[in-house]
Amino acid sequence: MATPLFSSSLTQLLWFARIVEAGSFAEAARRAGTTTSAVSKALSRFESQHGVRLLHRTTHALSLTEEGERMLMLARGLLEEVSQVESALSGIGGEGASGRVRISVPSSFGRVCIMPALPAFLAAHPEIALEMHFSDAMENLASGGFDFAIRSGPLEAWPGHSARKLFSFPWVACATPGYLAQHGEPATPFELSTHSQIAFWNLNKGRANAWRFRSPEDGRGVRWEPASRYLFDDGQAAWQMIRAGCGIGWAPAWLGVSDFASGEVVEILKAWRTESVNMWVLRLEQRLTPRRTQTVIDFLTGLFLPYESLV
Repeated sequence: MATPLFSSSLTQLLWFARIVEAGSFAEAARRAGTTTSAVSKALSRFESQHGVRLLHRTTHALSLTEEGERMLMLARGLLEEVSQVESALSGIGGEGASGRVRISVPSSFGRVCIMPALPAFLAAHPEIALEMHFSDAMENLASGGFDFAIRSGPLEAWPGHSARKLFSFPWVACATPGYLAQHGEPATPFELSTHSQIAFWNLNKGRANAWRFRSPEDGRGVRWEPASRYLFDDGQAAWQMIRAGCGIGWAPAWLGVSDFASGEVVEILKAWRTESVNMWVLRLEQRLTPRRTQTVIDFLTGLFLPYESLV
């Protein structure tokens, strides 16, 4: 049978020391945030279990018995050790607020959405050292030593991880007003073939991303393979071509938040949008979260709250 890490007798002995220090049961209870009855019962159980009386009780005072004087020395030593342990734990918690946080983020997402706000955050938290890796690959968090990764898409691709949603976003077909004024605006995805198409080459898949739509009439999914006049393996480069008026592209809405807000780029085929996609913070399951890591996660969560308006 396993031995308890901290027996009830030791707990009751600690109460004894606290009662003597406080000078009364009521004051000991007040300091501990409990009831006088609970404190009195703890001491009574100890005395009953061990067949010893530690205190003489009167209406107005407490006094130590001979056995109580001997036990008080031990109880005070135990109380001091407990205080040292609590101080050490408090120190560990404080240390957890500082140090290095190592994260992996999608390349374009990190540069466009995180980097502009990052200097101010780090200036406000000089105790945090940040190591950010820009990658669109499926990272192994354990072997890579990452505290967490940011990724989008279905969670089935990340078994053994815990996930926290940052925000949801749609993929949108878009172009500049100038391009549409010159070449016309397609009413359905099937009219895209008459337009210059700007596509993204997915290095993980080894091919260009297909554009996905959903029919507003019957909900049927439409997969469009762009006959790309322009093809890039960098999301920001593809976006620069879209905003330069070189053609129509299909991109995550977060990539052009400011351009959509200013009207520099506009969404087309909005009625044909597919369901929004979630962006996740991924961590290894059953791993404790240091305060510094939680601080970074909370910063990102607050940073992307406005992005929910993209849905």
